[in-house]
Amino acid sequence: MPVSGATALVLGGGGARGAYQAGVMRAIARIYPDLEFPILAGISAGAINTAFVAAHGTTFGQAADELASLWLSITPEQVYRVDAPSLTRNAVRWGWRLASGGMSDANEQTRGLVDTAPLRQLLRRALSNDADGTIDGIERNIASGRLQAVALSATSYSTGQAVTWVQGGGFRLWQRPQRRSELARLGIEHVLASSALPLLFPAIRVGREWYGDGGIRLTAPLSPALHLGAARILTISTRRARTRVEADVSQIVGYPPPAQVLGVLYNAVFLDLIDQDILRLKLLNHLLANVPEGQRRGMREVDILVLRPSEDLGRMARQYEPRLPAALRFLTRGWGTRRTTSPDVLSLVMFQPDYIRALIELGEKDVKAQTGRIDAFFRRASAATSDVPERTLVEETSSA
Repeated sequence: MPVSGATALVLGGGGARGAYQAGVMRAIARIYPDLEFPILAGISAGAINTAFVAAHGTTFGQAADELASLWLSITPEQVYRVDAPSLTRNAVRWGWRLASGGMSDANEQTRGLVDTAPLRQLLRRALSNDADGTIDGIERNIASGRLQAVALSATSYSTGQAVTWVQGGGFRLWQRPQRRSELARLGIEHVLASSALPLLFPAIRVGREWYGDGGIRLTAPLSPALHLGAARILTISTRRARTRVEADVSQIVGYPPPAQVLGVLYNAVFLDLIDQDILRLKLLNHLLANVPEGQRRGMREVDILVLRPSEDLGRMARQYEPRLPAALRFLTRGWGTRRTTSPDVLSLVMFQPDYIRALIELGEKDVKAQTGRIDAFFRRASAATSDVPERTLVEETSSA
């Protein structure tokens, strides 16, 4: 049975844009020092942030502050190898695989376009002291009562399913078409698997299956939090809401370069699905508001607050691109990042300190500008009664 009535924090993907989420969380925690999120759910870069917040500190505020400090210490070299030999070797292997008709598959040398061994080391330092990579801090915070459940989602390349690993108690596992949940003691491999950007980062083996980014297959990104009993959800998007006029303006001149194609593809994976799920949840809330309580068949409204950047993070990345490591800059320009006004794919891999700092500062600024909406959300949460139905909306709708 889900633990009903809790407030959940849901963090989606976006690569380096996850720094924006860290800025938002730190600013919120400073305004509301007693705030806690009993349910945490993360996908892709959001899985890294989720695991860190779940494992650190005795309060959400302390964890959020430490997370922002971690992001501010990151450099590209701490996420993937940016030296010219490494990048060239991987690019040549990809080219040879294509040119050889797959004959190079036998040695299994060609995986991601970049080597993310530094990211593994960074996460081990930040999250786990155990030899097996288990994140003990999550278990400690669940045992203390600060957390009820933590969920990380990934895509199984082996089966094509979306898999959500959950640690905690007070809920039932779920299964939907092409989606399933599993109990797990969350560790470094789960975080790496959820955040493995398709093609760019290598797949990660967990158990008998190979996994990649959680945003690829999870068609209902809000569903893990709902299954875990959330009555309210705060989610932090990394995409600015554009006006209709802005959305219709072309970002390129001439034929689309690979960077533009990849940007559209990754946005479809990381951002479109969660936006659609948010819209679907709001629509269901609207429909339920017009249904008498006794006729809802166990379904209930779920309050949701979506926070978004006030600036285009892709356009911001373009400003900082000249200061990327030379080899990485050469590679990304080969994708055509200079031929689009909003190189979103560049923003995914832009772990440049000045860009990271700008994202965190923007997140903090946006929170200050939206204190009215945020305060109203938490006031509604405080006023909510604890007498809520045992079954959540997701158990009654196919969309969840």
